[in-house]
Amino acid sequence: MASRLLILLAATVVAVASACSAQETGSPGPAGRRTTSAATPSATPTPEVTPEPTSGATPTPEATAEPEPERPEPRRSYMSVPALGLRDFPVVRYRGSPDDAPGTALQNAGEMASPRGPRGGVGPGEVGNFIVTGHRLTGTAPLRYSPSLRAGDRMRVRSGGTVYVYEVRRTRWTSFRRPESLRAQRAPVPGRPGETATRAMITLSTCATLEDHAVGNYWADEFDNPEHRIDKIGVLVATRPA
Repeated sequence: MASRLLILLAATVVAVASACSAQETGSPGPAGRRTTSAATPSATPTPEVTPEPTSGATPTPEATAEPEPERPEPRRSYMSVPALGLRDFPVVRYRGSPDDAPGTALQNAGEMASPRGPRGGVGPGEVGNFIVTGHRLTGTAPLRYSPSLRAGDRMRVRSGGTVYVYEVRRTRWTSFRRPESLRAQRAPVPGRPGETATRAMITLSTCATLEDHAVGNYWADEFDNPEHRIDKIGVLVATRPA
């Protein structure tokens, strides 16, 4: 009897050991199913993948604030120069270069002209070169006495609802017979081509007919401009509501 009990006990021990070994090694369990030990680490999570946009699809851009619309520049501004007795004289903008055919036509009609575009300048108050040209001897002759302007004299330009105040800093002569001189006149920094403009400036230009004729220079271009122009260069020193 004792020997039968020992045999049964040994068989039970062998069966239990075999079951434990099957669980640890992942061998097939009952009914042929593979079991996994609780001590086996869980599988690594699969990272999320952002799908590529399908052909022809455009990714939605991030929302950005719309820039405030710039106020369009009026066609006419109005210039006042107390030292010349000039008050609210019209200045008409146009696309072109100083004293070209359209600019001369505006001056002949009695207004001052201000060119815009690649061969012109900027608008009043803008960083760069605001160019204004006017007759000195013919028509309304608004710039008859402009060569007498001195450093410190002020020019006011009313455009839309704003007045821009410029102060004369220096005088420059432009030669219509020298392309490099004309380029310097309309440069973003007046008289200094190649420099980057960092402030608003003005070039107030009129003919030097009297001075040219006094030295025997009677050259004129097809628009009857003499060789030289007298330019008063100023900088913006103040702005205020009109």
